Amino acid sequence: MNYNDQMKNRIKRIEGQLRGILKMMEEGKDCKDVITQLSASRSAIDRTIGVIVSSNLVECVRNAEQAGENTEELVKEAVNLLVKSR
Repeated sequence: MNYNDQMKNRIKRIEGQLRGILKMMEEGKDCKDVITQLSASRSAIDRTIGVIVSSNLVECVRNAEQAGENTEELVKEAVNLLVKSR
């Protein structure tokens, strides 16, 4: 799979969020603020997982259709990846 710049930038933003959370913890910031930022990071990770799985699914389905293969198993695998990531 080819990971495009948009996907990589998402990960870089998440990395920045996590560094910010660590700084907040080191500075003794309020628990609610830290949890809020952790929750935002988790949401960003979940969205990134969705983008990667859906992009990969589109690519795999196109390749399977060109080869005359059944795509049902690919869709099931993609759904399972999303379910496992929760």
